[in-house]
Amino acid sequence: MLIPINSSQISKLIPAVGTGSQFKYALGNPRKILQRVIVSSIGGFISLIISSTGDQTNNFWLFLCVGFFLYIIWGPILESSRKNLQLRKYKFFSIFDGYISDIYKTEKIESSREQSNRQGRLEVIENKRTWLVLELEDEDGYLEKLSFPMENKHSQIRVGSSIRCLITSDNRNFDRDFYLTDAWLPEVNLWVGEYPYLLRPAFEEICYIYLNR
Repeated sequence: MLIPINSSQISKLIPAVGTGSQFKYALGNPRKILQRVIVSSIGGFISLIISSTGDQTNNFWLFLCVGFFLYIIWGPILESSRKNLQLRKYKFFSIFDGYISDIYKTEKIESSREQSNRQGRLEVIENKRTWLVLELEDEDGYLEKLSFPMENKHSQIRVGSSIRCLITSDNRNFDRDFYLTDAWLPEVNLWVGEYPYLLRPAFEEICYIYLNR
């Protein structure tokens, strides 16, 4: 079942500025954090050296230096805010209230590197991670798949479990070109999804209001 919600509710569900959980996601894995630290350090030191030359633009370079050193902080905030803005640009929003029709696992390659084996030949070493895929349906039939990295807490998910999420589209009928956010399983009070788009307490409250009219 799709339950349309008015646009005034969207600001309560999808923040303009990245939240703490969104910042954590955008911060990334240790490799991505290291890349940010390197960019921040190199850019900061170069700007600091230039600002110490004493010319008329030293204030600009000093400001740029501070910006580079703080890149490790504002970079993830900017990235998460941009993702939120992209979702808020859709014209139509509805709550999807359905169930899980199928569950299965898949492997995704997160990174790969070349390494020499004992014979001196290069071989590709792949770092894989298990993802869980949920197929979603409602009384009108199949909707879409929702996939995310698998964790131990996901073992309680079962076929037939109720699931709710926000669906967005530029098409009023939501029959094509739509997008799903992270989802809530109310029966086990569990949230799933790759990226935490929604302000979760607010979504739970809106679901209660709209589904109990």
